[in-house]
Amino acid sequence: MGFRPFVYNLAHEYRLKGWVCNYSGGVEIEVEGAETTLKQFISDIRDKHPPVACILDMEVRDSLPLQGYRDFEIRESRQEENLFVPVSPDISICHDCLRELMDPEDRRYHYPFINCTNCGPRFTIVEGIPYDRVNTTMAPFRMCPLCSTEYHDPSNRRFHAQPNACHQCGPTLKLWDSSGKEITTHDPLGDTIAFLKMGKIVAIKGLGGFHLACDATREDVVSQLRGRKYREDKPFAIMCRDLEVIGRLCLVDGLSRDLLQSKERPIVIVPRRKDAKIAPSVAPFQKTLGVMLPYTPLHHLLFAQGVDVLVMTSGNVSDEPIAFKDREALDRLKGIADFFLIHNREIHTRCDDSVVKPLKGAVTFLRRARGFAPFPITLMRDGKSVLACGADLKNTFCLTRGHSAILSQHIGDMENFETTSSFEQGVELLKQLFRVQPEFVVHDLHPDYLSTRYAVGLDLPRIGVQHHFAHALSCMAEHGSEGPGLAVVLDGTGYGEDGTVWGGEFLEVYLNGYRRLAHLRYIPLPGGDMAVREPWRMGAAYLERIYGDLEGLEIPFTKRVDRERWSQMRLAMRAQINSPPCSSMGRLFDAVSAILGVRDTVNYQGQAAVELEQMVDEGEMGEYSFETLEEHGTLIVNPDPVIEAVVEDIRDKESPSVISARFHNAVARVIATMARRIREGYGLSDIFLSGGVFQNHVLLGRVWDILREDGFRVHTHHKVPPNDGGISLGQAFYGLYVQGHINQQGVIG
Repeated sequence: MGFRPFVYNLAHEYRLKGWVCNYSGGVEIEVEGAETTLKQFISDIRDKHPPVACILDMEVRDSLPLQGYRDFEIRESRQEENLFVPVSPDISICHDCLRELMDPEDRRYHYPFINCTNCGPRFTIVEGIPYDRVNTTMAPFRMCPLCSTEYHDPSNRRFHAQPNACHQCGPTLKLWDSSGKEITTHDPLGDTIAFLKMGKIVAIKGLGGFHLACDATREDVVSQLRGRKYREDKPFAIMCRDLEVIGRLCLVDGLSRDLLQSKERPIVIVPRRKDAKIAPSVAPFQKTLGVMLPYTPLHHLLFAQGVDVLVMTSGNVSDEPIAFKDREALDRLKGIADFFLIHNREIHTRCDDSVVKPLKGAVTFLRRARGFAPFPITLMRDGKSVLACGADLKNTFCLTRGHSAILSQHIGDMENFETTSSFEQGVELLKQLFRVQPEFVVHDLHPDYLSTRYAVGLDLPRIGVQHHFAHALSCMAEHGSEGPGLAVVLDGTGYGEDGTVWGGEFLEVYLNGYRRLAHLRYIPLPGGDMAVREPWRMGAAYLERIYGDLEGLEIPFTKRVDRERWSQMRLAMRAQINSPPCSSMGRLFDAVSAILGVRDTVNYQGQAAVELEQMVDEGEMGEYSFETLEEHGTLIVNPDPVIEAVVEDIRDKESPSVISARFHNAVARVIATMARRIREGYGLSDIFLSGGVFQNHVLLGRVWDILREDGFRVHTHHKVPPNDGGISLGQAFYGLYVQGHINQQGVIG
């Protein structure tokens, strides 16, 4: 990260003497000089350190004997067994390198792999520690004399920049056709730009894998990409030349602008302008766009010749992990891409783009990956190293070392061999990079999760953690809380400790356990997992329970339902065959979406709820009402009156956008009502909001406002996603606590 040369140059500026060196636990500095100068030197280290560096801790000792140093030097790195320094995430190109990239007088003019200690690849190219060139995928490239001089000069910003290279000695580009045959050209990048302008689809090798790129303004091209990729509706991310272009397409506030220009360069979800000149198929049924700015020199060069906006979506077939090896990409993407722009700097670890969504001056992660992973999250507890295996959807895993929780990059859905292999390889890599040997493993209670099976196969002490408790713990871990508190955890499905499917939960939480105080009323999940893919099943199940029969219920939904299929499902539900009881808020959103005619079947996870959110009339303040019941000391939230009100509004020809708003308002209101009732009974004023439903910012914003007005201390996710991508952090947090409370029989004492 350029910390040693920064210290070296700062010491020379103040004419101080001594040395600086890397060691396994960080950076060590010994320095001599006048007291006032030393104080300013220390202050500047804190305040003026390199932009990509992060000081986690700093200790100053002023009782060392004078050594009479004559100069200030950078000493050889020192290895110590039990210490580590976090591996840096990949970093977007810095301003200095960008200026050189576009300077015809610079020797790296238009060099697509320009970098320095302040920018460039890190995590995706490192193969082992220490982080030296020989342990990265840059090892095959021997530096030319000029690059070598920079690399060994402490006053140069490329001092020990491991990916340092230039036109003469570094990686190069090649262009392939769809069969993998190299196209003879002196300008692969220029030809790529020409192909994109012609309406071709190009697979472009980036930092952590391949993107599929095409002209985002041409509907015919974007539709073709959708068809080839088997991605019917899920929005594509776009990359824009600069903020001016983004401003023409989207409404960008100050926080969004900062996120877009940050060194992490995530995809940022922002409101779309109604007159945005973008192909409708980029984000069908959406009022938002996922946008990002160029973050590599190659990206900047793509936009340097008259291109304004490109679809830049993950290089995969739907539901597979992103392709990151050249031949693998050719095999998997040759039916999608017309051309492949590749380079000969290998990617060691695949890492997709991060996705964030701003709300009320804060950030919600939808996917934590490039730019952020694997930088640790600091926990308030430590102990023996834990491996937390996460969930199966949107999987991440987490390793702990001391107070550090090392969360992996987004792995994906554990549904195929490629993703499972990526998970296993990722565990081994982070164990090596952070010098961690797990002594304890934590997993989800669901016995059929592949992540659970992996955990069970390890010869380590282990424990399962209930899915929604892990959600709550992940939010608590972010905020340094061990409870007590009220966790409102709303998601699609999670394995409950009573064998049912949970997902609408109000939990009293402590680090050492939880109590289920309230939940959404159970309803059968017709067809099990098929109900997730076909929301109409949930709509029919709710209407069946309320009205007894769909016959005679004269709304458009009942006319669309296949009566023969539903008759068979109803019999299965009554016989309790493949219809487990379900308390899921996510499935309630699905039901309302289907009844309202928004979405009967989905093409990606959460689509029905996402599109229901997108159609909300934000000016509508009306709301429906839930009913609250009590059974055996547990509060039950009954949504049937809400469904009835939705049906009545449909019969009265009310606008779907108004109905959607009233439903969202009702969910926000019942959360606040339950929170007040629980506070009265249990004295819980700290509220933790977690689960994938809280990716819905219409709901989250309204819940936040009501709860804050009611005097609650509201805690939401800002470091990990509220969806299943954050569960591994909660599992790890629990593992650090529970490992000290297990007796010899493996039972918590």
